[in-house]
Amino acid sequence: MTRLFGTDGVRGVANLELTPELALRLGRAAGDVLGGPGHRVLIGRDTRRSGRMLESALAAGLCSVGMEVRLVGHVPTPGLAYLTRAGDCVAGAVISASHNPAPDNGIKFFDRQGLKLPDAVEDEIEAAMTGEDRLPRPTEGGIGLVGDARGLVKDYEDFLGTVAPPLEGMRIVLDCANGATYRVAPAVFAHAGAEVVTLFDTPDGANINEGCGATQPEALAAAVVERRADAGFAFDGDGDRVISVDAGGAIHDGDTVLALVARHFARAKKLAPPVVVGTVMSNGGLEAALARDGVTLVRAKVGDRYVWEEMCRTGARFGGEPSGHVIFRDVATTGDGILTALELLQLVRAEGRPLAALAADVEHWPQVTHNVRARRRAEWESSPAFAGAVREAVAALGSAGRLVVRPSGTEPVLRITVEARDAAVASTTAERLAALAQKELR
Repeated sequence: MTRLFGTDGVRGVANLELTPELALRLGRAAGDVLGGPGHRVLIGRDTRRSGRMLESALAAGLCSVGMEVRLVGHVPTPGLAYLTRAGDCVAGAVISASHNPAPDNGIKFFDRQGLKLPDAVEDEIEAAMTGEDRLPRPTEGGIGLVGDARGLVKDYEDFLGTVAPPLEGMRIVLDCANGATYRVAPAVFAHAGAEVVTLFDTPDGANINEGCGATQPEALAAAVVERRADAGFAFDGDGDRVISVDAGGAIHDGDTVLALVARHFARAKKLAPPVVVGTVMSNGGLEAALARDGVTLVRAKVGDRYVWEEMCRTGARFGGEPSGHVIFRDVATTGDGILTALELLQLVRAEGRPLAALAADVEHWPQVTHNVRARRRAEWESSPAFAGAVREAVAALGSAGRLVVRPSGTEPVLRITVEARDAAVASTTAERLAALAQKELR
């Protein structure tokens, strides 16, 4: 049986796979597991058209088991995590499909500490959904109420203001992906003194992540050069990722941020322990850059909650993913695109060198990823032809590269990533395996 929860909550095409009926049942089960009658939960969402529909259904489910619901409205995912741990709530929920296209949506939960739920708690919620007749059904005064809490978003803005460096004299371009950062990000950067140029900040419910944002930062890169800006930042639809652009238009991912931050603190003898957490997708160039300053890269499974768990286990202060999820453990419990951008600018000021010069010290080994839509993607290890080809490719790459094959936890695809010192080897190996996956796993 397929697990309901994926890498980052429950995902699916809204009103087809992720239906209001499912959201209602999920709300009832989650409400019972996470707090029960009389406790308060926050719900936030991104800008998708389906958000209000799912918000209503989820809130109804939570209220039906006696929980008090407060609706925050449009808010970045890390903002909802911050508000949950800063308030008197037992849990928070975000309705978003992050970087996915507009037809998709998702529901993910945070506990009272603003942490994404561990697998065991998600499994408990899923189990409760199969025994709904055992869940409470209070009447009259026991039914939960829904309240408006949109004003809380200002508290998140104020928090970001406390970590923002002085930005007077800087011109910053922000790509808000027509998503949840479209109000918060420009306000925070402007309040810090920057001249802000904003792109893709007019969401209409259908244009989130469309040709923009962290997964498609090319328009941002062009705008940074055209407007002669000092830097640019592209967020994804729910604001937990960021991709950076320097003044020359070069694009930098989460690995670059991790390398710059960790090396900065390591050189100042302020990185204890000397460990950074990445994932199996983290570039070999990041590992090499960190090693030069005596810093060890520990790899976790893909997903920022797994990065967080490994950070807690190792004591690491910094962790993240190439996609732009970066966690600053001293101040946040999850990836936060706006916070990451501010911390990066703080580092640039402290180093006294522009982002382009700092990033030039970080090598990126050629890496090629193919996302293959394959019905049997989760069974790839059971295919003799494909699994055999994977083993052969790993042997051929040896110590000069890496191969990662994994079913996505957020999209219906099999991700095949090949990394090699030789770009041609990475490309041809990835293409060969992708073609075979399409043939054998369809």
